[in-house]
Amino acid sequence: MAQDKESFRDSIGTITEEGKRNYIHPKKPKGKLYNYRTYVSWFLIAFLVAAPFVKINGNQFLLFNVLERKFNIFGFPFWPQDFYLLVISILAGIVFITLFTVVFGRIFCGWVCPQTIFMEMVFRKIEYWIEGDRNKQIKLSKQKWNAEKIRKKGLKWTVFFLISFIIANVFLAYLIGGDILIHDILEGPTAHLSTFINLVLFTLVFYFVFAWFREQVCIVVCPYGRLQGVLLDNKSINVAYDYKRGEGENGRKKFRKKEDRKELGNGDCIDCLQCVHVCPTGIDIRNGTQLECVNCTACIDACDEVMTKVGFEPGLIRYASEDNIVKGEKFKFNARIIAYSSVLSVLLSIFVVLLFLRKDVEANVLRLPGQLFQTKGDTISNVYTFKFINKTTHDIENISIRLENHEGSVNMVGGTYNVPKQELKEGTLFVNIAKNDLSKAKEKLKLGIYSNGKLISTTKTSFLGPKKKSK
Repeated sequence: MAQDKESFRDSIGTITEEGKRNYIHPKKPKGKLYNYRTYVSWFLIAFLVAAPFVKINGNQFLLFNVLERKFNIFGFPFWPQDFYLLVISILAGIVFITLFTVVFGRIFCGWVCPQTIFMEMVFRKIEYWIEGDRNKQIKLSKQKWNAEKIRKKGLKWTVFFLISFIIANVFLAYLIGGDILIHDILEGPTAHLSTFINLVLFTLVFYFVFAWFREQVCIVVCPYGRLQGVLLDNKSINVAYDYKRGEGENGRKKFRKKEDRKELGNGDCIDCLQCVHVCPTGIDIRNGTQLECVNCTACIDACDEVMTKVGFEPGLIRYASEDNIVKGEKFKFNARIIAYSSVLSVLLSIFVVLLFLRKDVEANVLRLPGQLFQTKGDTISNVYTFKFINKTTHDIENISIRLENHEGSVNMVGGTYNVPKQELKEGTLFVNIAKNDLSKAKEKLKLGIYSNGKLISTTKTSFLGPKKKSK
């Protein structure tokens, strides 16, 4: 009997018993939580579309240019030399996701994930507008290809493709930059063939995901659903069915007026299946926590509406933990949550401190590999390669280098340098120090980087000279 009750876990809701694709046609959701999700989605979509085109101090708000290794996070530019910051931010992100899942389950998927937002709040709404609600969609899918079906399906797929093209443009703006994308579009596809090809490829990917693959991304591809199974415990808050109240002693029963359900031993669940029909991944929330559940709250709204109509108290399906349902316990901070919170606080503190200590202009001066020092009379000379990185949004002019802890001279091949904003300059220089000023065969040098006579950065390197004779 126990094995039969758990049989739903043997397969996913989008696969039939014959192993074929089971297309989900969820009922159009409505209710208080759905309205809240809609407002959140509007904000996030606006943010997602605007972020690659908004600039702060000349820097794109969000940029992830992997090929050129340029990244902007909230207007702050990051270079490969800032890799340590990226590592710390990734670690902090992993700990945050872990902490968030431990406390709230998979709520991120239902409220914030771009896949869910575009699928449920854009593409699904267009589908409802063109094809109608659940029953009309099922009827349309089953009927033969006639003029009505061709017109509705053709219109839906065309609109889906256009929206996928818009999303592809926004996605590409994150990778190559909003200004570059607009410039390439205005000059036409023939002048920038690579940009056009990338747009077509991304459009086809998004069209495939939202027009055909759909909820399979959350169920089959995304690893987060499996991750939550490891992280959740009886104290985690999920979208949950109150089986104690819903099942009673003798299980569910269809609603009938003038019938005393408590006397019959039946629970408040009237087996209307509205929670199943409205689910975008095709599961029955009454079976308990499942990896397919994205915590979208559509079943909560559907159940609350039915409970209100039949005169029962809402909340049969709600945000709750297992301990809350079984024992009536309220949420409490436990040792695991406190530990994750502490680690996250430490990582964020380190990240903020390092972020403020990060230099806007970075200089690296390294001795030329394989080259020994040169002797010119009473002067020792070493040759170096240098690299200037300008992380700011303004040009840095007339850069020169001076010795800070030794007497001597620095000769930059080519004279002074200008480094444009967000650019890198490389070159060669010679450091000359009198032999009498050297106390060891290898000394540490501190070099000052100056722009128009103003110190803007410092760096350190080593200087080789002849070995001192022991007295």
